[in-house]
Amino acid sequence: MLAPPDRAPTGLMTRWRPAPGRARVVYHRGGSAGAQLQAADIPREVIAGAAAVHVTGITPALGDGPAAAVTRAVALARAAGVPVSLDVNCRQALWSRDQAAAVIGALLPGCDVVFAGRDEAEMLTGEADPEAAARALEARGPGQVIITLGAEGCLARIGGSTLAVAALVVTVIDTVGAGDAFVAGYLTELIEDRPPAVRLVTAVTAGALAVTAAGDWEGMPDRDALALLAAVEPVSR
Repeated sequence: MLAPPDRAPTGLMTRWRPAPGRARVVYHRGGSAGAQLQAADIPREVIAGAAAVHVTGITPALGDGPAAAVTRAVALARAAGVPVSLDVNCRQALWSRDQAAAVIGALLPGCDVVFAGRDEAEMLTGEADPEAAARALEARGPGQVIITLGAEGCLARIGGSTLAVAALVVTVIDTVGAGDAFVAGYLTELIEDRPPAVRLVTAVTAGALAVTAAGDWEGMPDRDALALLAAVEPVSR
């Protein structure tokens, strides 16, 4: 049973490192304020005025209300001609793969852009090969499908073409937040109407910078920071 809205606690995630290069995460989101979200909470005018609407697979995992809110946001954006982006972002601590595949799969026809990791793409399509999975996702509606491949970079199907961008070589400190940085880089360039190759390069660069710092957001780059990986000198003066 959900707590009354005025008593619902703020959702919490705890993370620790049991060993160098390894992290564990525990979610404390059951009955949280975020789990109170309902379809009626999504304002039509805000969605219609957005440059893009981005949703993730984490929100519908919080319950029926949040799932309905995501569905409404996608439908309103679609009706208003606003691009819809979906990051699959499956968290098995929140729900099963079968549940995730069913709910997230139902969102795909309303999305213009989909981001998925290799395992997430296979979960949704049954295809282990990234390009085959990307094509299968593309066939379900999205015109832009981006499969993130970690140290191998990414593969995408955009406008009927296949593109691949290699990962940048960096010293990895903490991989948490890399996916969010990747998505933010891509969507920033999409909103600015940059070509697909530019979107992907920016995404890969943003993700690479994110893993060079400890923490979820501390390595998230701004536009100026994107050029730092190409700099010859380690210190810019």
